[in-house]
This record gives sequence, C-alpha cells and structure tokens, in this order.
Amino acid sequence: MTAAPDREALGTLLRHVLELLDGDVAAVYADLGLADYRPRFSPLVRVLVTDGPLAIRDLAARVGVTHSAASQTVAQMSRAGLVTLAPGADARQRIVTLTDRAYALLPAVEAEWAATTTAMRHLDAELPVPLADELYAVLAALRRRPLRDRIADTGLAPAGPGDDGAAAATGTN
Repeated sequence: MTAAPDREALGTLLRHVLELLDGDVAAVYADLGLADYRPRFSPLVRVLVTDGPLAIRDLAARVGVTHSAASQTVAQMSRAGLVTLAPGADARQRIVTLTDRAYALLPAVEAEWAATTTAMRHLDAELPVPLADELYAVLAALRRRPLRDRIADTGLAPAGPGDDGAAAATGTN
C-alpha cells in the first residue's frame, strides 16, 4: 500500500480515498466475472432501472454529476454494451437506454451494491463520523461559501467582481 498523502493536500487525499474505495469495488466486480463493469456505472444503471430511458442531461441531474461526467460514463457504458443511445427530441439530446446485457447483469450488480452498502456501514462504525455525513457537511459548507472565496479571505487573490461563487477552485492540491 502506498503512503497516505500529506494531510494538507486534501484534493490528493480525497482522490486517494476514492481510488481505494473504487479499486476494491472494481476488484469485487472482477471476482464476479464482470471485469469490464466499473463502479461508476452503478448509480446510472440504478436510475435507468428505476426511471427508464433518459436524456443524458436528466440522467446527470438524477445521479448528481455534471453533464460532462455523465456523458463520459455513458460512453464507457456504451463501449461495454450496457447502454444504447438514440436521438432525442432535438439534435443535441441523446436518450440512454439499458441493453439486455445490462439487465442480465442486474442480479450481480444489485448484490454488490447491497454488500458494499453493508460494508460501508461497518466502515462507518470505525469512523468518528459516518463518511457520507461528513461529505454532505463539506458540500453544504462549500455551497454556503466556496473554497475560492475562502482562499481570497487569506489575501492571496480577491474574488472576482460579481463572483457568485459559481467558479470552483480547481487545484485543491
């Protein structure tokens, strides 16, 4: 195992934790014979199972990711034969539909989701605060006052004129 990143390199630390979590879930999928299935697919699959075919924009909103992130994940899922794309109401819209292959994988995907949820509850019991609770608290704090504004408070750089906090800091170490 590699050493943990510097405590003040929060972006690096968050990416490291995510790599560990996703890597272990990906290993479970490989153990189940699903080597081309990625952990990032499951939230989209779950929404599509519940809501049926959706435009990428709507899928992104339901999952809570950017349109770009959803589009990239959908492209990976399409290459893996898990979704098809069809034109939507206008030329810019693409509708995402699960394939028969995706439906065939659902029992394994749902079993992994349930097992991972249980495993995360056990991990949470070892933590001072459940991980999701802490992450939601961080999101709420950053929505109230973005990191960019907090950095500006140090005197390094002023917040831009008329800055509503919509611009996100991209270099969190």
